[in-house]
Amino acid sequence: MSLKGKNPVTLDHLSLRGNNIRYYILPDSLNLETLLVEDTPRVKPKKPVAGKPVGRGRGRGRGRGRGRGR
Repeated sequence: MSLKGKNPVTLDHLSLRGNNIRYYILPDSLNLETLLVEDTPRVKPKKPVAGKPVGRGRGRGRGRGRGRGR
């Protein structure tokens, strides 16, 4: 690992939290052609066929109130 303005450090493992990684340099000895090949095509999920319409996230309506014991 190398930090800006500091000497590189060798680590066995490292835990980071958040979006702190800017870029990651892979070693030249890594064979990417064999690692990045997908051998099975992805299957798209089927759309539901006619039925009860599904809500679009517009809330619960203006019916009975919720909470405060009333």
